[in-house]
Amino acid sequence: MIVREVLRLGDPRLRQRSEDLPEALFRGAELQALIADLRDTMAARDGAGLAAPQIGVPWRVVIYGITSNPRYPEAPPIPETVLINPVLTPLGDATQLGWEGCLSVPGLRGQVRRHQRLHVAWRDPAGGHHQQEVEGFHARVVQHECDHLDGLLFVDRLHDIRAFGFTDALQDAGLL
Repeated sequence: MIVREVLRLGDPRLRQRSEDLPEALFRGAELQALIADLRDTMAARDGAGLAAPQIGVPWRVVIYGITSNPRYPEAPPIPETVLINPVLTPLGDATQLGWEGCLSVPGLRGQVRRHQRLHVAWRDPAGGHHQQEVEGFHARVVQHECDHLDGLLFVDRLHDIRAFGFTDALQDAGLL
């Protein structure tokens, strides 16, 4: 098990747009090692997802999934999924407001408006092509993680700066 350092807000690497995973790396040991590191790091920090740029790897690779998670106790289960070179397309105009946190912004939460439904197209580690429609919390997690691939963090999308703060203070105030 290898748990990697998670870059934190302020590290300029988090603000760079990631590159598509090169074709030569599909099905390879380097990609499998990256996915294992992402999985182990996400699990060790109770994350719902993690993007390669968060551990300093500038490729368009994301992993997400939860069964139960103390950071998101009311979230429904989401199957573990690895997205490589994902493309997101909103389905309709409906949005939802929800609280988000991030392993790269530890201890803080904020309200972010996200698309309610998405079409997601991606490749898997073997190079296969997939697509799926997701909604609700699942759509929120996908959008949050894929934002990292474009150098964006949830703080860039805050709905209202007054709905942003330390998790424990927000819980004490009854907001979370």
